Amino acid sequence: MPDLYEENPQEAVKNVDIVTTGTFGAMCSSGVFLNFGHSDPPIKMIRVWLNDVEAYTGIAAVDAYIGAGQISEKEGFEYGGGHVIEDLISGKDISLRAESYGTDCYPRKNIETTITIDDLNQAIMINPRNAQQRHDAATNSSDNILQTYMGTLLPNLRNITFSGTGEINPLTNDPGCETIGLGTKIFLGGAQGYVIGEGTQNNPITGHGNLSVKGNLKEMTEEFIKGATIEGYGTSLFVGVGVPIPILNDEIAKNTAVRNKDIIANIIDYGTHRRDRPIVGKVSYEELLSGYVRVNKKKIKTNPLSSIKVSYKIVERLKEWIEDKEFYLTPYVESIPRDTETRNMKPPKGVLIVGDIMTREVITAAAKTSVRRISEMLIDNHIDQIPIVDKDNILRGIVTSRDITRALAKHERKLSRIMTTAVITSTKDEYLDIVVRRLEKHGIDATPVVDENNKVTGMITASDIMRRRT
Repeated sequence: MPDLYEENPQEAVKNVDIVTTGTFGAMCSSGVFLNFGHSDPPIKMIRVWLNDVEAYTGIAAVDAYIGAGQISEKEGFEYGGGHVIEDLISGKDISLRAESYGTDCYPRKNIETTITIDDLNQAIMINPRNAQQRHDAATNSSDNILQTYMGTLLPNLRNITFSGTGEINPLTNDPGCETIGLGTKIFLGGAQGYVIGEGTQNNPITGHGNLSVKGNLKEMTEEFIKGATIEGYGTSLFVGVGVPIPILNDEIAKNTAVRNKDIIANIIDYGTHRRDRPIVGKVSYEELLSGYVRVNKKKIKTNPLSSIKVSYKIVERLKEWIEDKEFYLTPYVESIPRDTETRNMKPPKGVLIVGDIMTREVITAAAKTSVRRISEMLIDNHIDQIPIVDKDNILRGIVTSRDITRALAKHERKLSRIMTTAVITSTKDEYLDIVVRRLEKHGIDATPVVDENNKVTGMITASDIMRRRT
C-alpha cells in the first residue's frame, strides 16, 4: 500500500479494498477462561493448578481463568500460564489439581486428574490488552545488567530493545480506530476472533491505544501462540493478531500507507528505577530495524522483541482467508473510545525514599589509605564498609570488612588490589522498595548514595531500612 499510495493516491483508494495488518509479540495481558465440567462427586474449585500453575477460580464451581504471566510453583520463571496455554493447543496432557472447602452440593474437597483441550467444554481466550499501537524502545544507562519485560538491557547504553512491527502493526494503520471497534472480526492465534472493546490502559491521546480481544482456543494453532520466558522477569505469551483494514476513504488509505521511516519511537532509559523514566532519544522504526541506531553520537545495537517474520505470515494468511472467502469483514457495533487517558495509581501515604533515612555523614577513605588503617576505621566506627573516594569525593570503589579479612589472610597491603571498583549504588530520590530489591539481587547489605556526578552524599544499609519499617 505505501508504494501504491505514493505513486497515485486516488488510484490506491480506488483499487485497494482491504489492507491486512499483523503483529506477533509478547502480550502478557492474555489468558483463557476454561470450563472443566463437573466431577463425580462434584467439587467447587476454590484453588486450581494446571501443571502446577495456579489459575483464578473466583467465578464458578468448575470455571477458571489462567493468565499468561502466572508462574509455576515448582519451576518458577521457566514455566507459566503462557506455556500451559501453548501445551493445551498442542494437545498435550495437562495435570489438573484442585482444592475446595466442601459443601452439601459440592462435597468433594480434592481432585487430581489429567485433561487435554478436548476434555474442556470451553476454552475461551480473553486478552484484556493486545495489539499495542505504539511501543517505546528501551535502553539502560546504569552500570548494571537489568532484566526487564523489555528483555535484558546491557549496562552503559550497550543495547536497545524494541517491540512492535512498525508499518504492518494493526493500530499503526488505523490509529483513530475508524474501522476497528466492538465486533470487528480479526485474526487471533491462527483462528478467527473478535475485538471486544478497548484494552486496559488504552491511551489513544498519547498514541498508546490497544485492543481487548476474544477467540476460541480450540481453533488456534501453536504456530501463532507461544509460551515464553522473559529472563529475570517472568512468563508471557506470544500472540499473533491480524486486523483487516477496509479502505473506506482517503484518510484511511493514507494511514495504511505509513512507512517505517515515519514511525517514531522514544528510547526510554530503564536505568532509572521510577515510573517516569527519562527519554534519551527518538528514532524511527526504519533505524531500529536496521540493527543499529545512534544516540548522542554513540552507535548502539538494537534487538527486536517481536517477530517480523511471523507477523508477515499473519498478514499473508489473513489476505488468503479473505480472498478464499473463508473470512468476512464485520462492521463494528460500537467504536473504541478515542479520548481516554491512562491514570497512574495514587501513591500510598508515608512512603519513604532513600533521602529520608540515609546516613549523611559518611566515613570515606582515599585509595592510598593503608589496609591496616582501613581496618582500624571499620572497628572504631562500628561499620562494615567504607566508600573509597578521590579528592573531589567522587566514588572510586568500596571496601568491606570481608575484604579486609581476605587481605590480612593473604598479606595484601595495597587497598587498590582488594577494593571493589564496580560499586552498587543508590540515589537519594529512590523508593526504599527499589533499594531492598537491589540489596537482595546483589547479596549485599548496604550501598553508597551518590548524586548525578557520582559524588558520595550518603550511605543506606539494610539495618537503616529495617529500623524505619518496624
